[in-house]
Amino acid sequence: MPGVGFWRVKLAGLAIAGAALCCVQAAADTLESALAQAYNNNPQLNSQRALVRATDENVPTALAGYRPHASITASAGTQALQTTLREIGSQTPVNSPASYFKQNGGNTPHGVGATITQNVLNGNQTANRTRQAESQVFGARETLRSIEQTVLLAAATAYMNLLRDGAILELQRSNVEVLQEQLRQSKQRLESGNVTATDVSQSESRLATGKTQQFAAEATYETSKAIYRQVIGAEPGKLAAASPVDRFSPNTLASAVTAGLAQHPTVTSAQFNVDAALLQVKVAEGALYPTVQLQGSIQKNYEISLTQMQSYSASVSGLFSMPIYQGGAEYAAIRQAKETHGQRQLDLNVARDQARVGVIQAWALLEAAKSSIESSKNQVKAAEAALNGVREEARLGQRTTLDVLNAQQELVAARIALVGAQRDRLVNSYGLLAAVGRLSPQVLGLQVATYDPAVHYHQVRDTWAGVRTPDGR
Repeated sequence: MPGVGFWRVKLAGLAIAGAALCCVQAAADTLESALAQAYNNNPQLNSQRALVRATDENVPTALAGYRPHASITASAGTQALQTTLREIGSQTPVNSPASYFKQNGGNTPHGVGATITQNVLNGNQTANRTRQAESQVFGARETLRSIEQTVLLAAATAYMNLLRDGAILELQRSNVEVLQEQLRQSKQRLESGNVTATDVSQSESRLATGKTQQFAAEATYETSKAIYRQVIGAEPGKLAAASPVDRFSPNTLASAVTAGLAQHPTVTSAQFNVDAALLQVKVAEGALYPTVQLQGSIQKNYEISLTQMQSYSASVSGLFSMPIYQGGAEYAAIRQAKETHGQRQLDLNVARDQARVGVIQAWALLEAAKSSIESSKNQVKAAEAALNGVREEARLGQRTTLDVLNAQQELVAARIALVGAQRDRLVNSYGLLAAVGRLSPQVLGLQVATYDPAVHYHQVRDTWAGVRTPDGR
């Protein structure tokens, strides 16, 4: 059997690999920096920010109903004219050609004008459209907050998955080294007659299995690196340990459920959708009310005819319109808006139910992960003691090579389980924070400039003209 010194060294290596999620490494990437990078770089998050900015423009679009509409017109052309006139006082019979004379010619009539129309009354449609647009903006912000939580949770998961898979890969590599030494020692003992060829074959079989597991661990590690790059937007460096964020979550399940129902962005977004749907009902009902407009116009025309060279007109008028019947489309629109409002209320109930389930599930997973760590530690401790005992008994001839190999694999499996439990403990703490709606850069204290959607909103809300966006595009 391998010497005691060799086994002590390999056990130390396995212990280091198994504790990779718990010990801090110098000059390493941290989970906080990875979250900050994801917050800045993730394309899904940046796409949602652009969507929120686009939604902001609904408000100035609605406010346009309060503002005057102005237009100018211009016309130009050419025409040929022929005018037949009867001489005044002529005694020539009317049907005699001699009583008439003709004027022939041509001109280029042209003119300019301007019209200004101001809405005065339209059944409060403009006010309701404005409030509806504001509700849509608030709803879009809550959707953005939901995407932020999704991205940050995905980033924490990707970080911990890579850390876990790196530790598992080290465990598998160490396991292969142990199995190679086991095979070498078995061959030596076969030559001395202490074991049979069966023991050697068993060692070879376990070594082949160990290499297969190592290859699988390498593939999983590379996949985790790719996912890390996708979510966080940067290549991973040497990852440092991380700590749970339980301190930011409620202390009891009841308070967690209450917080989730009140703060989760899917719930608050659904609430704003209900408001927007209700305002759409009012907008549709506004089509049944009278409208009043003021209109002013100015017109100047030149070369109107051979005898009239120019004209000028100016007017101010009030326009009153009362809808009586327009085919029933407006009534259908009102009924449709009411049904949509009812749907949005049901969606709100669904969102609340989902938030409640999400909190309870996240709480249960976190509690299970906490318990798993303790049991996994006990499992590792017992597996180490069992392996040491089996090796000693095998040295005395009381155990077979297969017993040693089995004990070795049990220890590796126990350490892999511990690594997984440590990963689950941290990820589930982030999952609970997301379930109650608190997973944000502000709560986590990330060193990153947070995106404030209100900045763009106030930049465009009262803009009357211009096609450039606030960032210059």
